[in-house]
Amino acid sequence: MPRIAGINIPENKKIEISLTYIYGVGPYLSRIILTKAGIDAGKKASELTSQEIAKIQEVIEKEYKVEGELKRNLMTNIKRLKDIGSWRGSRHVKGLPARGQKTKTNTRTVRGNVRKTVGSGKKPPPTPK
Repeated sequence: MPRIAGINIPENKKIEISLTYIYGVGPYLSRIILTKAGIDAGKKASELTSQEIAKIQEVIEKEYKVEGELKRNLMTNIKRLKDIGSWRGSRHVKGLPARGQKTKTNTRTVRGNVRKTVGSGKKPPPTPK
């Protein structure tokens, strides 16, 4: 398995798709990286030589934030919002949507799939002993 940016990318897929396994690299950025490295996007990851892998690694390290650096940057941005006491920061603290979505319904993904509604409210009859 080729290892790029600390991630083992799958061998049996095209390199264009395999690069998307790296956090911060999507399909569009993957094509740009391969163009800058001068590698055919249709090649499979297992067909890459060590020089081609090194070229891809070099392009990613020099020009883009990926994996740990990107995650650290996102966490510091959220921490800054919390520290200054902004609305978005307080929403992050409470675990609620921060971008204006309604919260009466449809916030299950942010809240961790909490189901607070009750069925019909009617209790089942007691079972005889």
